[in-house]
Amino acid sequence: MADFGADTELEGFRQEARTWLEANFPAALKGKAHLASGEVRLNDPDLMVWRKAIGAKGWATPMWPAEYGGGGLSNAQARVLQQEMGRIGAFNPLMFGMGITMIGPTIMDYGTEEQKKKHLPPIVRGDVQWCVGYSEPNAGSDLASLQTKAVDNGDGWTIDGSKIWTSGAQYSDWCGALVRTDPSAKKHEGISFMLIDMHQPEIDVRPIPLIAGASPFCETFFTEAKVPRDALLGQLNVGWTVGKRLLQHERASQTGAGGMGGRQTPLQDIAKTYVGVDEHGRLADTDLRTRLSKHLMDARVHGLTLARAVAEAKGSNNPGSAASVLKNSATSVAQTRAELTLEIYGQQGLGWEGEAFAAEELETVRGWLFGKAMSIYGGSSEIQNNIISKRILGLPDTTQSS
Repeated sequence: MADFGADTELEGFRQEARTWLEANFPAALKGKAHLASGEVRLNDPDLMVWRKAIGAKGWATPMWPAEYGGGGLSNAQARVLQQEMGRIGAFNPLMFGMGITMIGPTIMDYGTEEQKKKHLPPIVRGDVQWCVGYSEPNAGSDLASLQTKAVDNGDGWTIDGSKIWTSGAQYSDWCGALVRTDPSAKKHEGISFMLIDMHQPEIDVRPIPLIAGASPFCETFFTEAKVPRDALLGQLNVGWTVGKRLLQHERASQTGAGGMGGRQTPLQDIAKTYVGVDEHGRLADTDLRTRLSKHLMDARVHGLTLARAVAEAKGSNNPGSAASVLKNSATSVAQTRAELTLEIYGQQGLGWEGEAFAAEELETVRGWLFGKAMSIYGGSSEIQNNIISKRILGLPDTTQSS
């Protein structure tokens, strides 16, 4: 006889999730996932209420351990929660935070029990914001050339140097940074990962303006900034390993796997509104219809591949090299959608401000501009292609002489 207990339990959780979401998700936020990006209206009262509610519930991090404030849900329950959020146009207001996508998972990988208890619950609740200090003016793609140094001062370390492109540093309470702790070691060695309190006068954050308007990027300067002994994540001088792990988590978060965001309006519906249809109800522009169909197929293939990768992981939270494939395909799908949307809008896709343009039209223009960065942040598309060729396809490294 078949055992239906598991299915019954899952449907019971579905009803629990549906009831809780309907009681706690502000209807005014439906379809407004962009507010969660940290760039727009952080003080929106409905958003603040929603952040507090889902943080207290632990469902912003549904599969994190309950002892650290997470939801403690199974993979199946997390999928049900995602489905129910999508059904009502809800979104995870913390999904864009580096605390959830990068720092938190890395602390779970390498942190002491004391570090986990100290840092994870505030991340889950949305009480703190995190940034990541990696790139420097002279250490971008060649990150191991970083020069920001941490010198042992007896009680902890004193940090001097600068970081660049530190996204969200102007809002952040903490920074997870790679620093050089042994300048005499080889460049990939002698690096440590530090958890740095940003609330000290020895740290100067300067936002970098972008063409899209609001910018997450900053320059961050450390001038004799202090960190205690418990700021070290992982082993001293073995921070390169920790840093690579964080990048795996970052790339996994950019594949579309972490989701739980509000639904986008189907692009074909937007096209029918702006471009019009023929007597058969099809898009009047046949060339656009062909390109739009290809895009929708690519998006569907990406979604199916992502679902397969999640299923094959069998509950493991460990990101692998496949994240590089999905990161590149997610970038391609998102950028193509943005390009097509502007084309569909026609002259309404050329607006920057003014009453002649609807809010969604203006947001699309800015999103199109900012979306160009997807090919660079989290590891450029070229870097991902190198990882794919070497680690997945097993191709030889042609940059090395024989």
